[in-house]
Amino acid sequence: MTQDTAYFISDAHLGAKTPDAEKREARVIAFLESITHNVRYLFIVGDFFDFWIEYTHAIRPDYFHVLYELRRLKKQGVEIHYLAGNHDFAIGEFLSETIGIFVHPTGCHHIRLQGKQVHVCHGDGLMPSDRGYRVLKKILRNRLCQRIYKMLHPNWGIPIAERFSRTSRDQISFRSRESERNAYRQVAQNMLKAGSDIVIFGHTHYPEIHSWDDKIYCNIGDWIQHFTYGVLENGEIHLKNYEL
Repeated sequence: MTQDTAYFISDAHLGAKTPDAEKREARVIAFLESITHNVRYLFIVGDFFDFWIEYTHAIRPDYFHVLYELRRLKKQGVEIHYLAGNHDFAIGEFLSETIGIFVHPTGCHHIRLQGKQVHVCHGDGLMPSDRGYRVLKKILRNRLCQRIYKMLHPNWGIPIAERFSRTSRDQISFRSRESERNAYRQVAQNMLKAGSDIVIFGHTHYPEIHSWDDKIYCNIGDWIQHFTYGVLENGEIHLKNYEL
């Protein structure tokens, strides 16, 4: 591994009430531990948590173990970027000020790595058919709306949010359809034509890599079914599966 190796992970949906929730969390933690000695950049490309809303004096206890691992990586010199997804959009100051993560509320980030122009984006709201969602997205990410919602006690606010998150997860099979995946490929191609060398998405939960004229689109999949992640090394992106 090169010293500036970058890892990309998304759609772990930690905290989701699923039968394998504890096993998935353990797998994510094992992955973070496994990359300790060869990672320079870690990009969390949205929906790492199934739902995140930041109360001033309350952090969900079932997130503690993973947050500890992220803090440990940060203290060891890893530059961590967190791109907000459609489940973890209500990020406040905790991740940036306490953990030391660079947070990108828009869910997209453009960066030059290893001589390549890399565009990283969670992927929600990019499709032409997402017009209605884009309106909802503006409302959900509005700081005033979030402050009003947080007036609910966490014991009420979090269960309500979990119910909406579960409804959103039910759309995973739709986003994994070939027609939807093809639409994301087209959006990625447009970004590549606009000057990016590598485009990386999450959101669809379907891992894939495509190349056009030596430019690459990579969807890094999920940690619900596929347990896949991306690795950028020597200017090349690779899609890998993490096995315990």
